[in-house]
Amino acid sequence: MKEIPHGLIKGEVTGRINWTDSEFSLQITADVSRYSAGQFTKLALYITGDGGDDGEWVRRAYSFVNSPNQALGPQVMEFLIITVPDGQLSSRLEQLQVGDDVYVGKNPSGFMTLDEIPRYTKDLWLLSTGTAIGPFLSLLDEAETQQRFENLILVHAVRTSSELVYQDKIQQLEERYQGKFHYVPIVSRENRKATLRGRIPALLQTGELITAAGISLTPERSFFYLCGNPSMVKDTSEVLKQLGYQKHSRRNSGHFSSENYW
Repeated sequence: MKEIPHGLIKGEVTGRINWTDSEFSLQITADVSRYSAGQFTKLALYITGDGGDDGEWVRRAYSFVNSPNQALGPQVMEFLIITVPDGQLSSRLEQLQVGDDVYVGKNPSGFMTLDEIPRYTKDLWLLSTGTAIGPFLSLLDEAETQQRFENLILVHAVRTSSELVYQDKIQQLEERYQGKFHYVPIVSRENRKATLRGRIPALLQTGELITAAGISLTPERSFFYLCGNPSMVKDTSEVLKQLGYQKHSRRNSGHFSSENYW
């Protein structure tokens, strides 16, 4: 194997959860730099050719599912991963088991953190698709999140109900937040009584999402983080603009910010 590229360090798989045939979580222990809830880093492997020929380092960005302030400490990280058909890295990560080596970016990235949310925010809306629920679970596990906001709305849109991951964690959050936490699952390819059906932007536009959450929208209180499929992020941003909300930046305080998860 060639020399480890600058910025990567060796870690070890110390836990694994299989959610579906193609979706899983890896717990990885490595001596990374300090990070904040909502950020991401890179996972990497050195992949050789089919005949064992010279290979290459392949790396992709994945968000921390865990809070850095968890009891296990920040060096024990969790990542939610989906195996992409023909995916050069995800198909190899899918094969990893406890005890295997994996390489991790030492320094974190990303601005979808608590520090970036405007101080006016009382109702924090976390809109996600697929594996993009990961960074939101990290944010929700922070003590500051529980203390700072009056309502937390976690929206998770998936294709099938089997992809509604981390249900035990979500139940723990409901108990911990004591009425401040509102979970809205959306399934697009099944009819289920307990979930909405459709796409986030359409359900936001019709008001069904607001009704299901039980929290009204007001520019004075509401802030949105959008994370997931780029088409969801784009279309939801357009709906929010139609509803009178402005994109947030460090220079101009607004009502929503986003991160593509692709």
